Amino acid sequence: MTIPHVCSLPALKKTSENTDIDNSSCSDNTLPTIARTESTVDLSDLCVSDIKVVVPPHTGHKKVLVTGGAGFIGSNTAEFLLRRGDDVVIIDEMNDYYDVKIKESNLSYLRNLFPDDSRLSIYKGDICDEKLMHSIFEKERPTWVCHMAARAGVRPSIEDPYVYIHSNIRGTTSLMELSHKFNVENFVFASSSSVYGGSNSTFFSEDENVDCPVSPYAASKKACELLAYTYHHLYKLNVSALRFFTVYGPRGRPDMAPFKFIDRVSRGQQIQQFGDGSSSRDYTYISDIVDGIVRAIDRPNAYEVFNLGKGDGTSLKDFINIVQKHVGNKAQVKIMPDQPGDVPYTCADVSKAYRMLGYKAKVPFDEGIKKTVRWYKSTYNTSVKEEIVQNVQPLPNTLPSLICSN
Repeated sequence: MTIPHVCSLPALKKTSENTDIDNSSCSDNTLPTIARTESTVDLSDLCVSDIKVVVPPHTGHKKVLVTGGAGFIGSNTAEFLLRRGDDVVIIDEMNDYYDVKIKESNLSYLRNLFPDDSRLSIYKGDICDEKLMHSIFEKERPTWVCHMAARAGVRPSIEDPYVYIHSNIRGTTSLMELSHKFNVENFVFASSSSVYGGSNSTFFSEDENVDCPVSPYAASKKACELLAYTYHHLYKLNVSALRFFTVYGPRGRPDMAPFKFIDRVSRGQQIQQFGDGSSSRDYTYISDIVDGIVRAIDRPNAYEVFNLGKGDGTSLKDFINIVQKHVGNKAQVKIMPDQPGDVPYTCADVSKAYRMLGYKAKVPFDEGIKKTVRWYKSTYNTSVKEEIVQNVQPLPNTLPSLICSN
């Protein structure tokens, strides 16, 4: 017996023909009114016996603290929550790991869509600032936390591990301490597929032993997972740790390979291929990741770790060929040696998220790159019409300086 298609969203009184998350995130500035209903599971192609949802989805309005809300994943998640009728509190330290103008533009984009301070509150500061964070919890009283803030990057963590201990481990611990004191109903945070290190498994499973991280970044994420269990054990804090697999798409981070390759191939500049091109990544489109995050937020599991990925890998050589195809330019490739700390292969076993959250990635890599190239051209092409830049996302016309490592 199949179940009719429904989305993990409140019902909208006015809907477009295309209800894809990606379209609602960037291209549609119409804000339909909300008829709040129970968040449900997208089971359009499943049978009842195929899935067991352990925790039923929360029904009703939420006030969600989104840390790192000026970043790529955080801003897309905040937008999704706001569009479905939730209130959002953003905190972001606006660090210069990549061009701060991009983060500022993400916040401006959200503020333009949601000018009402009662719907969207924005704070700029360090989540490790205990006085600031206590005052935010005291004033805003969020009962749901979506912790996306982190110091990212495998290779930079090898050069400066201390900042990863500060931002990732101390920051997460401080947030969990406040969350249990202020009776937060669900704490969802970003872990990483990097915790799997050099696993030889065909599919990386949450059941694997991940006690041997190969970079300080991966170690910091593993430490956060362990601390999260401790807070659940001591204070019964509901926690879901989400291991993301290489996220890409519109508004993506400029230090990540998908954005970087599209940018440099578009401008006829050289890209670097580390190794022989056989390394493979499970690249996951942003709308699929946001869908998984929201499903985890809506379902306050006691303590769980979930993989969020596409469930199949793309080799570096195929990746470059797909970018060439959609950009329309020949890539200028420089072969480089393998990089320390990198893992040769990532591919998510998403069966647990599928079973407990109803999560299933929908966007193939080829289609995701096509969408990302379309966004890139409309956003960074200086010949684009003024109204597109203003209405879609007011990013700077000049590109940030990009690091040429994958």
